[in-house]
Amino acid sequence: MKYYILFGPPGAGKGTQATYMVEKYNLHHISTGALLRKEIAAGTELGILAKSLIEKGCLVPDEVVEGMIESEFKTVTGVKGFLLDGFPRTLPQAEALDKILAKTGTEVTATVSIMIPDEMIMERIKGRALKEGRADDASEEIINTRITTYHDQTEPLIEYYIKAGKYNEIDGTGTIEEVKDRIFSVMDKF
Repeated sequence: MKYYILFGPPGAGKGTQATYMVEKYNLHHISTGALLRKEIAAGTELGILAKSLIEKGCLVPDEVVEGMIESEFKTVTGVKGFLLDGFPRTLPQAEALDKILAKTGTEVTATVSIMIPDEMIMERIKGRALKEGRADDASEEIINTRITTYHDQTEPLIEYYIKAGKYNEIDGTGTIEEVKDRIFSVMDKF
């Protein structure tokens, strides 16, 4: 079983590229937001806990998200691996993921980090705001906060995965096809 982590700032094209990665490599895409919605809709114990926290305006604790991811690893079948998107976001989450995988004698296969310059993040998110009518994507202040948050949270993880020999940076500029080809040339090695 392979375990990939997808990194990239807002607007890097992670959602688009994840679709191609899942299809080509027979992976199960785990997006933490979608996972939370699925658990809540299914009325699982973890879902009920997550729903009560969200309704109170609280963040869902790492342990709950980690439990959902571990459950997904155990219950999803018929795939060659998993593509984690939105997790881990912090060093403690990365360490928790390592422990979850160690229980089954496995480890993270690789990280795929789609990188684009900050100016392009701004450009793409503003374009998305116009195309999709997303007010939250229209404010430069909000976009700058998202960029800062991404760098603050991700850079320690990048260092963590470089040290582990698992980090693969992809140039996210260019066409969707060019980026896809770059990702595939890295993933084909695993």
